[in-house]
Amino acid sequence: MITIDTDLERQFIIILGRGEVPKQSHGLYMKWLRYYLDFCAKYRFEAGSRDTLPHFIDKLREKRQSEAQQRQASHAITIYYDIIYDGMSHNDSPPSRVVHPKRRKKTKSPRDINQPCDKTGRPKKSGKRLGTIDVKRTCVKKMDGRRKSDYYSNDDKRKRPVCRTADSSSTAQKYVSGASWEAEYVKLANEIKVRHYSPSTLKTYRQWMGKFQTFVKSKPPETLTTDDVKKFLTFLAVEKGVAASTQNQAFNGLLFFFRHVLGKEFGKIDGVVRAKRKPYIPVVLSRSEIDEILVHLGPPYDLVVKLLYGCGLRLFECLGLRVHCFNFDAGILTVHDGKGKKDRTVPIPKKIIPELRSQINSLKDLHESDLKKKYDGVFLMNALEKKYKNAPKEFIWQWFFPAKRLTCIDKTYEYRRYHLHKTHVQKALKGATNKARLCKRVTAHTFRHSFASHLLQANYDIRTIQELLGHSDVRTTMIYTHTVQSVTKKEAKSPLDF
Repeated sequence: MITIDTDLERQFIIILGRGEVPKQSHGLYMKWLRYYLDFCAKYRFEAGSRDTLPHFIDKLREKRQSEAQQRQASHAITIYYDIIYDGMSHNDSPPSRVVHPKRRKKTKSPRDINQPCDKTGRPKKSGKRLGTIDVKRTCVKKMDGRRKSDYYSNDDKRKRPVCRTADSSSTAQKYVSGASWEAEYVKLANEIKVRHYSPSTLKTYRQWMGKFQTFVKSKPPETLTTDDVKKFLTFLAVEKGVAASTQNQAFNGLLFFFRHVLGKEFGKIDGVVRAKRKPYIPVVLSRSEIDEILVHLGPPYDLVVKLLYGCGLRLFECLGLRVHCFNFDAGILTVHDGKGKKDRTVPIPKKIIPELRSQINSLKDLHESDLKKKYDGVFLMNALEKKYKNAPKEFIWQWFFPAKRLTCIDKTYEYRRYHLHKTHVQKALKGATNKARLCKRVTAHTFRHSFASHLLQANYDIRTIQELLGHSDVRTTMIYTHTVQSVTKKEAKSPLDF
């Protein structure tokens, strides 16, 4: 971990004391500064360049830090930039070099009395800047009320920003472009939303785009070629040793990035062997094993598992159910906006109808309690709320598995209710599986595999199973033929002899 110089730490604390940062948050601000400096040293970025801040925020987003933490970290790094570029009073010393503890070297004090001063009494800036390679300050501009400085090497005619290495005495100079990819990130989100892809797809593609950006060291997007993709995929396979599915996921994400964001043809990727996915046989539980898990689950998680297994639902489809999805008269459950934004219907298991009705009665009490608190309703998909303004507070739109607490929206300060989070179900399922002492790897999707396998074992038509699962291609459903023993007759016989 990076060690912050005493002078820099003192100036940083002084700035925090002068501003509107609460005293109890000073330690958090210092933590974000330390994380930022460590990030720059690890990925060979110039810690004094403002272009590195978007990369750092993307890394925090990849680490699943909240938006509030990202804003706090951005504020802390902005204060650090103000110390570097704008400086403090002429009596305060500028920040010293930040190095690893084992590489700390004695440097000449920047407050040397023999150092020449300008008209204001401040020490003149020399060609060398502490903590960087020998550079020359040029192109000082005012942008948005902030001072921005670009550092270029003296002998580089193309004026590429110098990337600071961990050891500043190294003779090898490494260059990065420092280009901003913010416009590309925005366009990626727009392209995903236009195609109505799921938020998880956007999250995955953003992560691979950020890793690719770090790998090419923020190379300008218009100069990217398939050779960069080849090197990145080779790096994943050789250096990182990722699985075949991970490499293919990275390939698909970069393919979407090149085609729809950069507007380039991806071309052939020669020289890189794309890993082929091996045939996967899903884990299937027996009926007795499912009953053992249900014994150790309490409400509402036991009802979630019963719907996963009894209706063959995916986890996000089950948690996204609303009150109007249940038709008890017809015995049908309608799944809206499943995978691929497709709707389908499945039969409601008759055994759990009393439990489902009891759950709806408890939802009525919760809904009345929320209305008394004057909450703003539930979250709705897309622009449905603009079309039906009263829908968020109507009972039929309430979640069937509501969250335990209301969610406060930062911008509007509205209190809304979300559905039960998937991590709560996964944690409860993990505990129940451990208590049942099963020798199988059980996830929420295992119950969907068991649903299809048990129907196939009961001699149900595979086309019927395909429709119940919501598969677009029957070949996807054919995988369950490997999970059960075949009971069909294989002897060739004419139907006239039946």
